Amino acid sequence: MKRVLVAVFGILVTFAVAPAFAHSASGAAHSGATPVMHRYLIKRTFSPGALNGLDLAAKKKVNATNARYHVKWIRSYATADKGLTFCIYEAPNEQAIRDAAKANGIPVDQVFAVPVTLMPTSRDVVEH
Repeated sequence: MKRVLVAVFGILVTFAVAPAFAHSASGAAHSGATPVMHRYLIKRTFSPGALNGLDLAAKKKVNATNARYHVKWIRSYATADKGLTFCIYEAPNEQAIRDAAKANGIPVDQVFAVPVTLMPTSRDVVEH
């Protein structure tokens, strides 16, 4: 009985979640519809000095390009040498992030979907 319930639950979750992830990046970039957004963590490796000229104008250009793919840059964290960054983004899917990064000429090492936020000061767990 327990296995049946787990299987049924898995099927229900698949049908409930799959449509949100099924939206293609190419369709999101060109349609007028607002896609369902998901949160992602992106790990990037940069060559030495690559981030030294990152000013407001460069950030605005990245954001404008991202918008064409319905991708929103939330914030980034960099190591002291600026060789690695860990970036928080919202996007309709992973492919949209990869497409926007390619259009911006920015590397992508790994993309992680992070649909759960754990709050250190409360018992709240927020699912996106």
